[in-house]
Amino acid sequence: MITRPLDLASRLRPEPRNFDWLFFVNAGLVVLFFSVFGSRFVLAPGLGVDFRLPPAGGAPTEARSTTHHISVISAGQIVADDGLRPMTELRDWLQKKARTVEKPSLLIRASTEVSHAVVIEIVNAAREAGFTVLLALDTTDARKKEGP
Repeated sequence: MITRPLDLASRLRPEPRNFDWLFFVNAGLVVLFFSVFGSRFVLAPGLGVDFRLPPAGGAPTEARSTTHHISVISAGQIVADDGLRPMTELRDWLQKKARTVEKPSLLIRASTEVSHAVVIEIVNAAREAGFTVLLALDTTDARKKEGP
């Protein structure tokens, strides 16, 4: 019985002697691309460890759940569920997301260093898209000042 009818193995070229250096070049390029370009799937870019919300008293009494949320850092970068959004694309993104639910609501988590003008611009864009807008505030500092 014939097990290899075409005998392709005899027609192949022999293996090259040594391509070990190519492995190291490929590994180096992978490391270079990840370090230079980063990946939004590994760690949200620009969302640092020192991200703090502004303090406010009485915020837990007004707490509500929302359908969407974004984070804004001091550099003006807006981080949404699906990655970084520049301000120019935010209006289109908000309008697209507002059509996905019946009563859209947006939680804006802005760092303490973010200017009020940026927050107001985002709030206006969200309201034009049909969102109910809520701002995230940190109550831990306010509780410490008020006492037990």
